[in-house]
Amino acid sequence: MHEVQEQIVDLARRTNEPIVAQLLRSSAAATLAYLAAVWLTDVAAPLLAPLTALLVVQVTLYATLTTGVRRVNAVVVGVLVATGFSAVVGLSWWSLGLLLATALTVGHLAKVDEFVPEVAISAMLVLGVTQHTDTALDRVVETVIGAVVGLLFNLIFVPPLWIRSASEDIEEQARRMRDLLVRLSEEISQDQAPVPALADEVARARQLDQDVARVDASITQAEESVRLNPRVKEPVLTRIVLRTGLDTLEICVVILRTMSRTFLDLANRREGEPLFPAEVAPAMRELLTNLAGAVDSYATLITSQVSTAADEAESFLAIELDAARISRQHVADLLLSRIQQHPKQWQLHGALLAEVDRMLNELNIEKRSMHLAEQLDQVAADSREKHPRLRKLTALARR
Repeated sequence: MHEVQEQIVDLARRTNEPIVAQLLRSSAAATLAYLAAVWLTDVAAPLLAPLTALLVVQVTLYATLTTGVRRVNAVVVGVLVATGFSAVVGLSWWSLGLLLATALTVGHLAKVDEFVPEVAISAMLVLGVTQHTDTALDRVVETVIGAVVGLLFNLIFVPPLWIRSASEDIEEQARRMRDLLVRLSEEISQDQAPVPALADEVARARQLDQDVARVDASITQAEESVRLNPRVKEPVLTRIVLRTGLDTLEICVVILRTMSRTFLDLANRREGEPLFPAEVAPAMRELLTNLAGAVDSYATLITSQVSTAADEAESFLAIELDAARISRQHVADLLLSRIQQHPKQWQLHGALLAEVDRMLNELNIEKRSMHLAEQLDQVAADSREKHPRLRKLTALARR
């Protein structure tokens, strides 16, 4: 009993999480849809209305509007197909197969997207009962009631924004990347090349790819949450800041994976001796530490663009990048002076420096600003192409 109470309390604390919000909002909308259907129809148990509302109400307002319209279209198309079949044939194995094939084909032609199976489901349910005409009409009415209740529910109770959760996921991804760089810097201090430990770091670096996929899903949800949401002043800028930030981190993940593999290859060739000479190891540790700080500051800059303290975050990032560039040059000078002692490893040293240069280039503040400007211009150009009449009216009003 005590564990159940703790779970209920924990659920109440997590009302801002997408899963919990979806649970509460869908349950409330389905209940209201059932009450509306009981009041407006003569159906004894109008369960189709709450079912439709349950499916229509999504976490974001944009998804609710788009899926609600397509779902109503899918159900109506299925009912019309079944009504036509019921006037000609009854229910048998061949008529059912023909009905499903026809309904699926019409669903694709009607462009209801992911709700094509629902066209066939609606048609099958209507054909499988008696009094086809009444059943078809009741099914359409229940579906419309459920969809309308679901749409109105999200219009009245505007869904929450998921920008904060997406920002937290970006920061968590950057933290994992930073921790990987810190662990790599610690492995450099070993007296002998730590081959098993570096092999584990390579595995962790590969895991970062899957983490990026989860963050991408979170940002997609945040992008939908700002569309058509009256509480967001600059939805386009917010979406682009998050998306371009993740794109940069994703490229850095690839670089980190390659860098980890280069360290492992170097360790395999220097088994039984230090990974770097005594005078090079401290400089390499400092370089990796500066890179870790730069990744962390970059994530802070991304999330600050959609919250506060953007200028401070940009200043910290600039400091970390400058320190990393100085450290990189110091490491390059030291490695160049030691190349005669380990001539067979010069290509691995060059690969490490090249990977560092790529990461510094991706985290560059000026490059990020240019990328943001390009994306904003692209969005504006796409909008003009999609809405040429609106563009002409705007230009006319300006003149």
